[in-house]
Formats: sequence, C-alpha cells, structure tokens
Amino acid sequence: MVEWGDGLVGIILVSHSKKMAEGAKEIIEQVIGDKIKIKVAAGTSDNRLGTDVFLIEQKVLEIFDGDGVLIIPDLGSAVMSTEMAIESLEEPIRSMTQLADSPFFEGAIAAAMEASFGKSLEEVKQAAENTRGMQKIA
Repeated sequence: MVEWGDGLVGIILVSHSKKMAEGAKEIIEQVIGDKIKIKVAAGTSDNRLGTDVFLIEQKVLEIFDGDGVLIIPDLGSAVMSTEMAIESLEEPIRSMTQLADSPFFEGAIAAAMEASFGKSLEEVKQAAENTRGMQKIA
C-alpha cells in the first residue's frame, strides 16, 4: 500500500469558494480514500469569495515532501494567484510545483487517481489536463 510521502504527488485545489473546493475534496476522498495528499486553498482570509496567494503558498509548504505538488485552479484569477504563489517559493519546491490547465473537478479527480497510484508529477498533471474537452454525454 502506498503511504503518505511514499512517492505521492500532492494536490491543491485552488478555488474562489471554500465550499466548492471542500465538496470536490470530499468526493475525491470518497472515491480514492485518504491515501492521497490533497489540500484546499480557497476563499480569502476574511472568509469572502476569492483567492489568497499566501494561503496557496502555505498549503504548498504543508504538502510538499519531495514528490511534487500539482495545483488545480477553478477560474482565471485563481490561476494568477497560483502563479504568484509558485514564483514566491524557493527551490527545489518551486520547480516541483506545477499548475494544471484543466477543468476543476474532472481534472482534480483524474489527478488524484493517478497520484494514488504513485505516478510522477508529470503523469499526474497530464491526467488532469487530458480531461479538457472530455464529453460527459456521448
């Protein structure tokens, strides 16, 4: 069994809404269990809708253990906040933290699934990004 820190990429869900991100995390943990490293960086420090560069950076530092971190944002300004947070990190954490260009939930669950199998950061990111354009109804 893969344990926390044993070759597992960490995942951070960056959302404007803490409720939405926590809901996504809850579904992912229901499907995959608790063996993946997943954190939420959502909302502002005063509990409003929005994103917080410092909260994102804090979550990266909490989850990083050498295997890499994939960040999945919900909307445009979440991307900007995430990019600023990554830029503020020191090496080697900065180069081992990547941003996925994927749908929020579909990308998150695909990435979490791959992370749970002990896949590399690049493989986990690719799984998330492969969900772009995915049809829900055939």
